[in-house]
Amino acid sequence: MSRQSQVLAGILLVVIPTVMYGGLTLLTALTKNQPGYNDNPLRHDLWRAGHAHAGVYLILSLVMLRYVDEAALSSFWAWLARTGVPIAAILIPAAFFLSVVSPTAKKPNALMNLAYVGAVFLAGAVLTLGVGLIRAAVNRAP
Repeated sequence: MSRQSQVLAGILLVVIPTVMYGGLTLLTALTKNQPGYNDNPLRHDLWRAGHAHAGVYLILSLVMLRYVDEAALSSFWAWLARTGVPIAAILIPAAFFLSVVSPTAKKPNALMNLAYVGAVFLAGAVLTLGVGLIRAAVNRAP
């Protein structure tokens, strides 16, 4: 594993407890029946989705780091494959959380657009890594 991948993996592992804390916060909101969370279905659903997306994308980031250095990619494309999903892990949940900050929100605000930007990074990273791995396999074929 390259130094860049190793450092990013370490950072991601240190960040995962923040997602765990978010889960604890949501569990507390559910069990203590906190106003503004349980009585607002939109906010409830978007916060739950934000938490789930953050966790899944962080784990996907760790899995992808194991493959980035084996892919046939230039330095820019390796950077995108390495960092695109962690960027999505920030932007997409941020869109879900910040678009309904108000406990009385009836619809998401304009910050929901961060999800689309995050989706571009996510798609770019996974497609780049996929193509890079296929190229590396083709170049190794006998």
